[in-house]
Amino acid sequence: MALQYPYDSHPPSGTTVEIAEGVRWLTMPMGGSLTHINLYLIEDADGWFVVDTGLGNTETRDLWHRIFDSELKGKPVKGVVCTHMHPDHIGQAGEITDHFRCPLYMTRAEYYQARSFATMGPSSRGSGWLGEQFYHRYGMPSDYMQRVQAMWESRSSAAPAKTSSMTMPASFPAGYQRLRHGDMLTIGEHDWHVEVGSGHSPEHACLHCRSLGVMISGDQILPVITSNVSVHATEPEANPLKDWMESHDRFLDTPERTLVLPAHNLPFYGVRERLRDLIAHHEDRMLAIEETCQDEARTAKDLLPVLFKRHLDARQMMMALGEAIAHCHLLMHRNRLERREGEDGRFWFRSVDPDLKRRAHPGQHDAPDDRPIMV
Repeated sequence: MALQYPYDSHPPSGTTVEIAEGVRWLTMPMGGSLTHINLYLIEDADGWFVVDTGLGNTETRDLWHRIFDSELKGKPVKGVVCTHMHPDHIGQAGEITDHFRCPLYMTRAEYYQARSFATMGPSSRGSGWLGEQFYHRYGMPSDYMQRVQAMWESRSSAAPAKTSSMTMPASFPAGYQRLRHGDMLTIGEHDWHVEVGSGHSPEHACLHCRSLGVMISGDQILPVITSNVSVHATEPEANPLKDWMESHDRFLDTPERTLVLPAHNLPFYGVRERLRDLIAHHEDRMLAIEETCQDEARTAKDLLPVLFKRHLDARQMMMALGEAIAHCHLLMHRNRLERREGEDGRFWFRSVDPDLKRRAHPGQHDAPDDRPIMV
């Protein structure tokens, strides 16, 4: 069944649309191809809960205050829920919670990751010698970290873009109320169940209201784009794609007629179809990697053309390599790839599954993605 989109456009900035009883949809601008992020308001008897907050810049802050003045029926914000720690989701968390003196709700892993992210300067993104070792091992040229550092310095010295997707929060709450998988928030006359996924971020919270037939999915389930799932120098042996695939297996229990409210693209019906497509997409990518590593060992960098077809700048290269490593790590976990360290200190991957020849279908894979999506 094809996905169904009950809305054909996004609400204009500074306005909201009621998308279900007591649930309002709004957007905030972003840079790049995404152009916007979807945010949500849930109405309680005596106030509102904000779900995700947009970027930490003055444009988004000013739009929020327009919303506060015109869309809240004179009621305050009672709480802010952030699905996960990425800057387009937490950027105004401090501003809103300070303005209304209300709590922030997050899962523990996302909150502490967000605090670390909020205080981290651009120069620390490459993780120093750990980053140099990490990128060397996976096949990057020796000057790659210098190019990344120059990119961050250039971005930080330039006038900040109003809608840059890497805008840091101006402030971040000093405390929070913890969300756990299986928790329930009763807002108005409805119960919202916390359903936690992983892979794109460590402990991503989705909010599922069964009585309304609505799920606020953040970046965990998107209808058009595929969320970035990467290994980074900060946790070089992580296996986030395994977590991501297992999460999506669990989300397949979501009722088919659930209206999914994602952070990007349009709200949609067809959650199970989309989850199956996402799982199949990554399975296809992993099989293509196996085939590429069948006759000759490859570095993760060598595998980038298997996944992406467009020239990648330094930042895109970082994200793309992280995705390639994530696919390799899951294949290692499944005993389908073997990794060895060469005399040059680089990691080389080779296919080891004797059943590969039966499973392979070279030349019949999905076309490589245009570029990694920065969500």
